[in-house]
Amino acid sequence: MTNATTPTAAQQAPAAGHQHGPRMRWAKLAPEVYKAMIGLDAAAKKGLDPTLVELINIRASQLNKCAFCLHMHTGDARKAGETEERLALLAAWEEAVGFFTDRERAALALTEAITVLTDGFVPDAVYAQAEAVFEEAELAQLIAQITTINAWNRFGVTTRLVPGQV
Repeated sequence: MTNATTPTAAQQAPAAGHQHGPRMRWAKLAPEVYKAMIGLDAAAKKGLDPTLVELINIRASQLNKCAFCLHMHTGDARKAGETEERLALLAAWEEAVGFFTDRERAALALTEAITVLTDGFVPDAVYAQAEAVFEEAELAQLIAQITTINAWNRFGVTTRLVPGQV
């Protein structure tokens, strides 16, 4: 609880937010974990459309507020042929009727459900929507990709990776 003399967290933070800079170089300090993540990342996206992978990566990174991953994956999406219009609408994909396919919408809904887990589970309706448009093996890969980007996001946010820096 705050009062007139107790500053809130927002008041204590610098005007531009928290001081952003890497806390540690976890990839160098835990190289086996980093190598395993690289392998997991490659395995998870196998067989999935590269543009869909980037949409998933960007949406999860938006929800997790991972600036490093957002910077990387928006660039990767552009290289994969994604348009600026769709990238701009991605945060509001549910309202952007006609801009995303049924498969993309199902993947984005599943991405949000797995990323947020607000109710402690992925709702049956969201899973059924994805199940209706993806083959079982594809759905398994999709779940793996969503889980992988969430792990990357947690490394990036926790260690405060700086966008554009390695």
